[in-house]
Amino acid sequence: MIPTVVWGTGNVGRAAIRAVDAHPALALAAVLVHDPAKAGRDAGELGGLGRTLGVAATEDIAAVLAARPRAVVYAASGDIRPDDALADIGRAVRAGAVVVTPSLYPLYDQRNAPPELREPVLAAVAEGGGSLFVSGVDPGWGNDVLPLLISGLGTEVDVIRCQEIFDYSTYEQEDAVRHLIGMGHPMDYQPLMLAEGVPTMVWGGQIRLMARALGVELDEIRETLDRRALEAAVTTRTMGAFAAGTQGAVRFEVQGVVAGEPRLVIEHVTRIHASCAPDWPSPPDGVGAHRVVIEGRPRIEVTVEASDEGENRSAGGNATAVGRLVSAIDLLVDAEPGLYDALDVPLRPAVGRLGRRPA
Repeated sequence: MIPTVVWGTGNVGRAAIRAVDAHPALALAAVLVHDPAKAGRDAGELGGLGRTLGVAATEDIAAVLAARPRAVVYAASGDIRPDDALADIGRAVRAGAVVVTPSLYPLYDQRNAPPELREPVLAAVAEGGGSLFVSGVDPGWGNDVLPLLISGLGTEVDVIRCQEIFDYSTYEQEDAVRHLIGMGHPMDYQPLMLAEGVPTMVWGGQIRLMARALGVELDEIRETLDRRALEAAVTTRTMGAFAAGTQGAVRFEVQGVVAGEPRLVIEHVTRIHASCAPDWPSPPDGVGAHRVVIEGRPRIEVTVEASDEGENRSAGGNATAVGRLVSAIDLLVDAEPGLYDALDVPLRPAVGRLGRRPA
């Protein structure tokens, strides 16, 4: 069994506790928390398992890493604390752990990551012998391994389009939805996630990964952006009220241009309410989905809907990201120390988990 630590118990960390507990090759060794109110609580309670696991959460990072765990699922957010996240991850890699995380977007495409991010990780690998694999859902499997797999079914491939289409009122990070993305703010408000260049920073690596796998050269990566205001005030079940005239929907694309044409496209269509921008693409059930469309011959369309934690679609997306990462741990433990990306780490079958539920 591979001793594995889950670092963080938020939206991703809850799913990580469940995934580690369910994996037949992994043993939950420790759970690290930042909130003192969570310290001492059982991991099963924090993971929403409805049973105890006999592992008490702790704030003592030094003690946990001193025990030399073989793997760490780093589930703490890096959206607004990238420097701290990089330092934490480097610390775990220097302790010799295989680290898997969705928290540092520029390292999804680690070959082209900025030196100030890549070099500290490589130094930590050389010093401690650990490894790092960064992936998720979108960015992540929704715009790397899935579209590449589906593209292989085509005879002629003109455009690969990856879509995330979501009702963001179900997303359990209200500050991010309102302030980073701008839902409910006046239309002259500049959300950080929609600032020029930020979508490319987050999703450009996925465009480069697909281009590399397909053996094509990119001319450039471009962005498009459209925002819509709410025509009437709405009240959502989870996030409260949003005023008329404020931002209610966002649609943007990150485009990989090949021979002058956008051939690789990552598109997000996000709403705070279904009444906003009804002419834009919608998910089949109105809640949320990830979709891959291969324009060519034949035309191929695959839609993935994932739900967890009481049919919550955002929680389902988090769970798939965690599944992708946790399923890679035993492979990475047997591999050479290093910095890995999605093209290095295959999406693997759920060996040993069919019909199996932990006791």
